Amino acid sequence: MEKNYFVHESSFVDEGCEIGEGTKIWHFCHIQSGAKIGKKCSLGQNVNVSNNVIVGDGCKLQNNVSLYEGVVLEDNVFCGPSCVFTNDLTPRAKYPKGRANYKKTLIREGASIGANATVVCGHTVGRCALIGAGAVVACDVPDYALMLGVPARLAGYACRCGERLSFHEEKAECMSCERKYQINANLEVEEI
Repeated sequence: MEKNYFVHESSFVDEGCEIGEGTKIWHFCHIQSGAKIGKKCSLGQNVNVSNNVIVGDGCKLQNNVSLYEGVVLEDNVFCGPSCVFTNDLTPRAKYPKGRANYKKTLIREGASIGANATVVCGHTVGRCALIGAGAVVACDVPDYALMLGVPARLAGYACRCGERLSFHEEKAECMSCERKYQINANLEVEEI
């Protein structure tokens, strides 16, 4: 059966994986059993996708990204170089707890995780959120949030296109793409 995706000869794809059409897996990657990778994704050098991880369509995983079991990326998620995800809040080499105790992490559609950022397990990063380089995410992140620092804290909001938003009277218009946003009754940012 002909493959409709590309895997560099230096990479390993274990049996039992699903890889979508048009996806490219570059040098020294390892895709472990049970992983599901969507269509038109790009996995840079030395990416590890652990057992049963789900990667949506159109995701871009830059060099040295590690996705551990329990991580789900929705469509069009960007993971910057060397960003990492965890799956155990209290790891011990001598006392492994196993997959039944892994915490789930959900990265919603269109979110971007900056270079060298860490996402601590058990949290959700909202749609189109933007996590700054080197940040450590240890809480749930709202849609469109701009999170910076260690630990990561809300520093503003970003448009779907990535531009920083400036709100006036609970409304904002992106200076780049002219999308419009508002803060709703639940104090959440939404596109209008």
